Order: sequence, then C-alpha cells, then structure tokens
Amino acid sequence: MVNHSQLRAFHAVATHGSFTRAAEVLHITQPTVSDQVRALEDRYRVRLFERRGRTTELTDMGRALLDTTRRHQQLELQAEQLLLTAHGLSQGRLRLGAGSPYLLVQLLAAFKRLHPGVRFSISMDNSREVLRQLFAARCDVAVLPDIGADARLYSVPLQKDRVIAYVNQEHPWSKRRRISARELAQQLIVLREPGSNTRAIVETAMERAGLGDYASLEIGSREGVREAVAAGLGVGVVTASEFGVDPRLHPLKLRLAGLEVLEFAACLKERSGERVIQGFLELARKMFP
Repeated sequence: MVNHSQLRAFHAVATHGSFTRAAEVLHITQPTVSDQVRALEDRYRVRLFERRGRTTELTDMGRALLDTTRRHQQLELQAEQLLLTAHGLSQGRLRLGAGSPYLLVQLLAAFKRLHPGVRFSISMDNSREVLRQLFAARCDVAVLPDIGADARLYSVPLQKDRVIAYVNQEHPWSKRRRISARELAQQLIVLREPGSNTRAIVETAMERAGLGDYASLEIGSREGVREAVAAGLGVGVVTASEFGVDPRLHPLKLRLAGLEVLEFAACLKERSGERVIQGFLELARKMFP
C-alpha cells in the first residue's frame, strides 16, 4: 500500500509549489517533507519533481499522480461532509475563498443566521490564488468574477460590477465625475500584483484601446494600493462595489470599454451535491435572483 503520509507530503508540495510552503501547511519541518517525497520516489523508482534551484516543477508522472491525490482528497472531504451533515445543516464545515470581501460577507452573514451550527473559514487572496485553492480542494466555495464559463465548475451568477478609478482628495481630478482612458494612461496607475482580476481587466481594456504604454506601480495588497493612492502616489482602480466609504478618496467613472465584470459563487462540479456547499449556493441564488 502507498504510504499515506508520503502522499500527503507530495500533494502539499504539488499544490503549493514549494517544499517550504508545504511544510508550513502540514505543520512539519521542511526536511521531513523532503524525506517523505524522496522516499515515495525511491520506493517506486520515479521522479515526481524537477528541482531547479529554488523552483520545483512537476514531471509528467507527478502531474498524473496529482490528479489522483486530488480525487482522493475530495473523497475524504465528501466523507467528512456526509458525517458532519447527518443531521441536516445543524453541523458541518465550509471553507470560503474570495478576491474581495464585499459579496462574500453578505452571503456568509445570511447563511450563518440560517445555519449557526456550521463552522466556516475565509481565505482572501487574488483571484488566481483563490481559484487555485478551489481546484486543489483547499477551498469549498469561491466568490470571484468572470469564472462561470469554466466547465469544471458549478457556478451561480451574483451581480454585475464595473471597474472604476479613484484618486485622493488633493488630486486635480477630485472634483470630477469621470475621466477618459487616455487621461488615465498619462498618470501613474497603482495596481495589485499579477493574479488580480481587476488588474487583468484594466490591462486588457487599456491594451485593446491602444493605450498599453503607461506607467504603473505594483503593490501586493488591496489595502496597500488604497494607502498608496491616499498618499498621492497615483491613481487606483477597483470594482465599484469594493470602493466603499473613505473620506480621503474620490471615485471616478472611466470611459473605457471592457470594464464590466460578473461575480459568481462557484464550487467544483463534482462537489455541488454536498449538503453544506449546496445550501450555500442555494442561498446565493435566492439572494441574487
């Protein structure tokens, strides 16, 4: 029989992309993770990873094994959900991921009122990372924009949104209501890290408008971008629903095509029948008909 600890170590490295991160997630030391993966490779005389300096890439055999370990993990989660929800939704666990808290907290507050016995956790990250967590079964439901076309997912559309720009109250645009894309391209645009859906939308829309040559400042968090704009470092971009209320900042509509987004709540298609996940998505459908 395959050693379960060795498989867990392999799966953690494969889904997190590094031995160090896998050790953090498994709460064991990095040498222990390395030893377990090496023992698995030695026992079956295979190479599962190509190690190039600090980078780790899956081999063809590693990718095939990852497909199997994903299915195995999903079966374990389904077994746990079945046992936890034996008495309806009075118990259970729900792991939620989102790129923005705005819609997620609305849904979760309503769900918690209906099912106070369900335990939950929330992971906030850029859209690419949250989607990666969903496919790796480290997240049960994700609330993200523009993912409804993926055949691997079961999704519920929530609401349409639009990307806007914003500046601080000292900026010359602070008395205006809208700006053109050409005006935006002449400013320093403060953007999230690669993987942010908002960043991808803006970059694509500007490129299509022939305005791809602009200066930008990259900051790795939503809060960091907001503080940079408040300090006068440049112009920020955000979806209108995320803008919120901040007396230091002033929102601006953008005259630029391609800035519309549609938010979804989604899970892996094969997990859509699990009681807690199904209950959450049914509530999402009722709240956003």
